[in-house]
Amino acid sequence: MVTAEQVWEAFDAIPDPEIPIISLVDLGVIRSVDVLDGHVRVEFTPTFLGCPALDVMKRALEETVSALGAKPDVHVIQDDSWSTDKITPAGREKLRAAGFAPPAPREASAPKLVQLQSDVFRCPYCGSTETKLENIFGPTPCRSLRYCESCRQPFEQFKTI
Repeated sequence: MVTAEQVWEAFDAIPDPEIPIISLVDLGVIRSVDVLDGHVRVEFTPTFLGCPALDVMKRALEETVSALGAKPDVHVIQDDSWSTDKITPAGREKLRAAGFAPPAPREASAPKLVQLQSDVFRCPYCGSTETKLENIFGPTPCRSLRYCESCRQPFEQFKTI
């Protein structure tokens, strides 16, 4: 009989389809795991509802539960939004080590363009705050492009969502 702990441990090995250096667990998209009589009910919330990797993530969760010998029941929860605050500390460190600047903690209000243009964002390569916003629109809706004036490296900054 599979346990919830075994399921969580197995899920920690599932990489995010878009940024494979971070797991779905570290990304904070898995909301709950409930095990009952050989069935595993999983609830997860994608980073945004239009996420093109939604089916890939759902299938990976189902296949992982099946490989553990249980019957998967995976639900996408759309009535609650994901937030960058759900990324685990280990996930933030993995992002930083891979050259992504992790998001800042969410505040009471959404970040304003002036904040995005400020030099408070640290370069993941050298740690400098001498960075500038190159393009607010990155490869996905949750990332922008920045440039470090110190080490001259471009990098992606996760937006605070």
